[in-house]
Amino acid sequence: MIKNNNLKSLLASILLSFLVSSAIIAQDAIQYKAENEGWLTNIEEAYAKSIATNKPILANFTGSDWCGWCKRLTAAVFVQEEFKKWAENNVVLLELDFPRSKPMPDLVKQQNANLQQAFQVRGYPTIWVFDLIKDEATNNFNVAALGSTGYKPTVGEFTSDIDLMIAKRTQNK
Repeated sequence: MIKNNNLKSLLASILLSFLVSSAIIAQDAIQYKAENEGWLTNIEEAYAKSIATNKPILANFTGSDWCGWCKRLTAAVFVQEEFKKWAENNVVLLELDFPRSKPMPDLVKQQNANLQQAFQVRGYPTIWVFDLIKDEATNNFNVAALGSTGYKPTVGEFTSDIDLMIAKRTQNK
């Protein structure tokens, strides 16, 4: 896991290249749905919504069909009404799933693997909060990372950690 003091400088320089067109990924993502209602599965859609709403992206790196801690986090936090209301006001939700038996389009797998590598995710669940800046000429993203976390047993503990990350965003603007 990346240390918080090195986090910003390291991730600020990461460029995420997607070798496939965003239109193709978006088309596959329409057919592929996140495990939880209200979560996006496509980085382009998350980026567009983030820009339109001026909210950071909260990305959940998960193994939805096999990871016990991921399932616990979903049950304890993500499906709770308190979290849904908080998320609607504070973040854009992006699910980056790594299932073992659930079918997934190859382009979504590639997108998720690229993001997993860029964020150096080594275990699940891992939650990253970040902003993206897109270079339209190259279709690359520059990441402004705000922080990461993992499993938290309650909505309050989870959202208070994320609120601290979002506060960094306000300080940096």
